[in-house]
Amino acid sequence: MSFTSIFGGRSAKTFRPKKNIPEGTHQYELMKHAEATLGSGNLRQAVSLPDGEDLNEWVAVNTVDFFNQINMLYGTITEFCTPEVCPIMSAGPRYEYHWADGQTVKKPIKCSAPKYIDYLMTWVQDQLDDETVFPSKIGVPFPKNFSTMAKTILKRLFRVYAHIYHQHFSEIVKLQEEAHLNTSFKHFIFFVQEFNLIDRKELAPLQELIDRLTHTGK
Repeated sequence: MSFTSIFGGRSAKTFRPKKNIPEGTHQYELMKHAEATLGSGNLRQAVSLPDGEDLNEWVAVNTVDFFNQINMLYGTITEFCTPEVCPIMSAGPRYEYHWADGQTVKKPIKCSAPKYIDYLMTWVQDQLDDETVFPSKIGVPFPKNFSTMAKTILKRLFRVYAHIYHQHFSEIVKLQEEAHLNTSFKHFIFFVQEFNLIDRKELAPLQELIDRLTHTGK
């Protein structure tokens, strides 16, 4: 299935191709390990740093995976998330997000949810494609500020989950994507909790759901 068929006419503008980890690299092996442990059904175990592995590499591989998952999940509801329906990027009535990347957009701007998510996904893709930030070759060191960069990316990706849950959950249910969304989000939350990657206050829009999903411990 092509991205055009998944995302309709907006795909070329809003969604970049999935970020692929090159075969034959150590990160590819780590990704395969992550997939295998995910298959066990124990998400807490699946997010743990494998013995002897580098934390930055593990965070990098999982960040790419979450980007791809959120890309696909949001892609299923783009026809419902329009500037008319979602004129602001929000996660319920109490939380509104304004876009700034610190480079091309230095002062936060108010924009519709689809425009915000377009900016966000394009910005994340640019970070993932930048070999100085996300090196894919063995022996190339991660930058000193990698942890800060990864935290910013994951914090922003969380906002897409928050928007989907608050504004588009009824469409997700109609599309029978509820289980897929919940599993993806639960995996994401276990991961960021395991390595303390997102401040608790940032998670506030979905704190009730997080408490419910993580209560089972698996």
